[in-house]
Amino acid sequence: MSVPRIGVFLDRDGTLNEELDYIRTPDDLHLIHGAAAAVRKLNDRGLTICIISNQSGVARGYLTERDLVPIHQLLEQELQREGAGVNRIYYCPHHPTDGIAPYNIECECRKPKAAMLQWGADDFNLDLSHSFVIGDSIVDMQAGNSVGATTVLVLTGYGKTALRQCEQDGIHVDHIAPTIVEAVDYIVKKLDERKNHD
Repeated sequence: MSVPRIGVFLDRDGTLNEELDYIRTPDDLHLIHGAAAAVRKLNDRGLTICIISNQSGVARGYLTERDLVPIHQLLEQELQREGAGVNRIYYCPHHPTDGIAPYNIECECRKPKAAMLQWGADDFNLDLSHSFVIGDSIVDMQAGNSVGATTVLVLTGYGKTALRQCEQDGIHVDHIAPTIVEAVDYIVKKLDERKNHD
């Protein structure tokens, strides 16, 4: 019986880097303290790591898809400085009602829809039901729930507001962590429990 390939899907803003409403240039990007070391811990486990990020700033005309390239290059460089890395960065540039053509559309990739998770599953042959989603918003939890992944809500970024809303609206969250550091510790513990159980 083959062992399921496990992915960890990370939200970007408010989870990996500090929330700034709309990050428009590389100068706006600042990793959350401990984030790179946390990602490295996942790397050391041989897990596939994908970033999944709603970037409606593109639809709203705040930046272009081309502007995202140096931002993501810096993000990867900052991770690499501490020996960490991600396998793929997926983003949704759309918004269903606001912004400019061709981006102001109802799409399948904007969280809480699960297309970005599915892209990762397809590209890396991942079992989403054994995978994890870490994020600071309701849509991260909803996207993860929709594919049966284990969801971890961090309290950085919009996390504290999201936690209240999840509780009010009955949105399932598997675990709550102060930051990505504790979120990764939880994932490592869960993986060890699974291994011992198997």
